[in-house]
Amino acid sequence: MRSITKATGLSAVTAVALMTALSACGSDSLNTGSTGSGSPTANVTTGGADSSLAAMVPADIKAKGTLTVGSDGSYAPNEYLEGGTKLVGMDVDLFNAALAKLGLKANWQNANFDTLILGVTSGKYDAAASSFTINAERMKQVNMISYFTAGSQWVTAKGNPNKVDPDNACGLSVGVQKGTVQVDDLTARSKKCTAAGKEGITQVVEQDQSKVTADLISGKVQAMVADSPVALYAVKQTGDKLEAVGKIYDSAPYGIVVAKDQTDFAKAIAAAFTAMDKDGSYKQILAKWGQESGAITTFEVNPSVS
Repeated sequence: MRSITKATGLSAVTAVALMTALSACGSDSLNTGSTGSGSPTANVTTGGADSSLAAMVPADIKAKGTLTVGSDGSYAPNEYLEGGTKLVGMDVDLFNAALAKLGLKANWQNANFDTLILGVTSGKYDAAASSFTINAERMKQVNMISYFTAGSQWVTAKGNPNKVDPDNACGLSVGVQKGTVQVDDLTARSKKCTAAGKEGITQVVEQDQSKVTADLISGKVQAMVADSPVALYAVKQTGDKLEAVGKIYDSAPYGIVVAKDQTDFAKAIAAAFTAMDKDGSYKQILAKWGQESGAITTFEVNPSVS
């Protein structure tokens, strides 16, 4: 691995404290009966079960009543750990509200992002909600229900001392979370660099996004790339330490994940989100987390994506 950039002047203690604040997590901690009511607080009206929607739920799912849902609690503000154990965030609120429409509840399980789809396909989880970008490869393994849209965003140190340009990133050290679409993006960009006779991009891959952000603040990497809501939230939370660089690109829908043989359940979830959009609770939840710009109006099972 090539040498890293010089430190930005932030102390190691401060970097660790920030990583904690950005919800660094362990694996497989249990969060039972989560309501997603963590900060920021807001009055969100989700309503109770809808009999017509509940009738769409397959009998085996309905019999469970409370579903085991996997998520990676290192991706604030979409999903993160409050008090070290309780999963909260935009995705938690949204999926809890959708399940309530169906007469169901969630038993949230925190786990590493790159294990979640396998957890669904193996039956460990009934569903997963963790900012999954919908793509063809994932839809080969599971059903995905669209509910939000986001793109990729680069972030660097405040003032951009390393002159980071996402379109000319050859030779940079860039932080990224394991298992994300941004890993593929950086790999493709690096291949273009080496094909042109330039130095490739050094990826510093971390299990948790919160650690990626801490790496950038401490100067271990010169930039990071993550989903736009998460990247911009990190900029906001770190005050004058970071800034976004370049534009949001490759926007695509997020999808709730359920097993490939649970198409009827997937359709019920899509219908629940449609009902939430109609009654206003969908946009209320997005507004609570400052993510209104990612709202969609059509909720589909396995939508066409490029």
